[in-house]
Amino acid sequence: TFTEHKAKLAGVDRKTDLAVLKLQGGGPYPAANLGDSGAVRVGDWVLAIGSPFGLQKTVTAGIISAKGRSIGQGPFDDFLQTDAAINPGNSGGPLVNMSGEVVGINSAILSRTGGNVGIGFSIPVNMAKRIYTELAAKGKVTRGWLGVSIQELTPELAKGFGLKEPKGVLIA
Repeated sequence: TFTEHKAKLAGVDRKTDLAVLKLQGGGPYPAANLGDSGAVRVGDWVLAIGSPFGLQKTVTAGIISAKGRSIGQGPFDDFLQTDAAINPGNSGGPLVNMSGEVVGINSAILSRTGGNVGIGFSIPVNMAKRIYTELAAKGKVTRGWLGVSIQELTPELAKGFGLKEPKGVLIA
């Protein structure tokens, strides 16, 4: 059975699509144990839990297919890839290891049809723990920024800098 509670938004990080909600009244609340996503290995069995297409309490099984995936979602891509079925409605649900610990937060799929084709992505729980700490304390995440970029040293740029050959890179 489900119990509804009012919640207050404690903070949101749009770059990782994570938020912290503070439940109001009625505690204590049951909580899942958080694991160590750094210890997850390719080939480990996992369960994806969520409500795909509104079908509540759905559990699917699969393995960790890859770690550290970048899927073009932003500068903080570091997803766990799984073949456990993740579909629209699974986002925000846990990716659980065989010890019952949350190792990821289901976030995205790669699909040409909008449904599962065996390529799903979860935010590693270790990243979520760091973000949670800042969101709970400050309501936002602070990140350092160097403002440095690298671009190819083209023949035109090399000539402009008085170089004989376009070897190397330009740091801006």
